Amino acid sequence: MNPDLSKLQPYPFEKLAKLKGAVTPPSDLEHIALSIGEPKHPAPALVLDTLRTELQRVENYPTTKGLPELNQAIANWLTKRFDLQPVDAAGQVIPVNGTREAIFAFTQAAVDRTKSNPLVVCPNPFYQIYEGAAYLSGAQPHFLPCLEENGFNPDYAAVPANVWADCQILFVCTPGNPTGATLSFEQFKELIALADEHDFILASDECYSEIYVEGHSAPMGLLEACAKLGRHDFKRCVVFHSLSKRSNLPGLRSGFIAGDADLLKPFLLYRTYHGCAMSVHTQLASITAWGDEQHVIDNRTQYTQKFRGVLETLQPVLDVKQTDASFYLWPKTSINEEEFAQQLFAQQNVTVLPGSYLSRTVDGINPGAGRIRMALVAETNECIEAAVRIRRFIESL
Repeated sequence: MNPDLSKLQPYPFEKLAKLKGAVTPPSDLEHIALSIGEPKHPAPALVLDTLRTELQRVENYPTTKGLPELNQAIANWLTKRFDLQPVDAAGQVIPVNGTREAIFAFTQAAVDRTKSNPLVVCPNPFYQIYEGAAYLSGAQPHFLPCLEENGFNPDYAAVPANVWADCQILFVCTPGNPTGATLSFEQFKELIALADEHDFILASDECYSEIYVEGHSAPMGLLEACAKLGRHDFKRCVVFHSLSKRSNLPGLRSGFIAGDADLLKPFLLYRTYHGCAMSVHTQLASITAWGDEQHVIDNRTQYTQKFRGVLETLQPVLDVKQTDASFYLWPKTSINEEEFAQQLFAQQNVTVLPGSYLSRTVDGINPGAGRIRMALVAETNECIEAAVRIRRFIESL
């Protein structure tokens, strides 16, 4: 077997299960999970209708490149959402089976393992696929801490020149998981200039881009920053988007990669051999989802209500702030984050995720230490009930 498999660490939820397994929660309280970022809002009825209508398309082989109608629907959405010149649906878009699959596969296709010390640079804390994809592509992950003093984004100016020289892919996650932090135009501009100077790929994971508080500005995307700079070919830049969070369709496994056509052309070749084409009925349902915004607006309304109710309950007793976007909160804990999560479960039957499980310790610092991630994915009443229990737990400490 590939020896690099031994470098993979247990997934955060394996660690969480072990932590919770050492205690027993109260039986008189229903369990509330704020640990997994799986949307619990109902799937859009119009998408389910399309799935039912088109189910017989399982009789057809799908193409890896995607139906032209789906690629065009994605291109139209990108163009409108990020104020772009018309996106080339044939060359600048590829449908994928969710961002996890695409991020992993793209890394395998993009890393040149013949170069000395290939690096995949990513934020810390981070989505664990960045790390696993790096190792299994023959590269090393290089972690950049996301600290509160830098707005929970890496301090890119502090990165040594030799790291940029070896960097082959820089992953950014905006809005961030777990911090909810977003990148500004000036930050994107700086990163694009670094990619040009050091000839690396800038890959932006934007799967939370449509979840932000009502009345706030929509988060900027990498392609939007490119367009503002007149870079309509999106040179060295790719983005990943998904219907999982935007449209409450995590089980559909539908998203896309878009950007530099010179990068997507060889990636399409890789995918043709990889055998990861999206089923035809899923593609048709995805066209419906990308073409409708009302369900996305309704979705944001629900998250706004949850943020408001949870923050009103917790802010008097917990160091927690409204995040820029996403459906996460990233509060500090007054005790060790693992102890906090374990005892909260034991006393209140509420599950949260220790922040250290989403981070790596580098130079003696784990940016997730002393924090927990709360995913406000349950129904509004459940989220507020969870906040009440968390407050009760904190007040008992």
